[in-house]
Amino acid sequence: MEFINPEEIIDDLPLTKGMVAADFGCGSGGWVIPLAEKLEEGVVYAIDILEEPTSVLRGRLNRGGIANVKVLNEDIEKSLSIRDDRVDLVLMTNFLFQVSDKEKIMDEAKRILKKDGFLLVVEWLPQSPIGPRTEKIDPEELKRIIEEKDFILKDEFQAGMHHYGFIYQK
Repeated sequence: MEFINPEEIIDDLPLTKGMVAADFGCGSGGWVIPLAEKLEEGVVYAIDILEEPTSVLRGRLNRGGIANVKVLNEDIEKSLSIRDDRVDLVLMTNFLFQVSDKEKIMDEAKRILKKDGFLLVVEWLPQSPIGPRTEKIDPEELKRIIEEKDFILKDEFQAGMHHYGFIYQK
């Protein structure tokens, strides 16, 4: 097992071509592009507050001819422009360690997810020698935060040598 592989994890998700997904804290699109290719008839909302990585993502999408991604520069800790019950899958990958109000983020994910929609969370293992030094989230603490919002744990897994992952259902 090596570093995290978005394609492998996405391939293991219960996805169909026409689903709608949202990537919270998408950065320059490491998860967005393989997800958009998998959801070829669906839509992927790529959401990040930072302009620079989303600008890089827009360039990658243009060069790759990928048209089913909507890039949103929005503050997920405040409120998103996505309407309630719109999304089948929310991704949070290497994102929550950067967030101060994790409960608000979970509320926003729950609001936009359809009934029975899925939440994929991938975060740094606390013992990993790489990644952020102090902000890593203990998996049990993260599970507590997510489960307080009535999400149901469907799977937990190691995502490469330095990450853990959860799949929850609304």
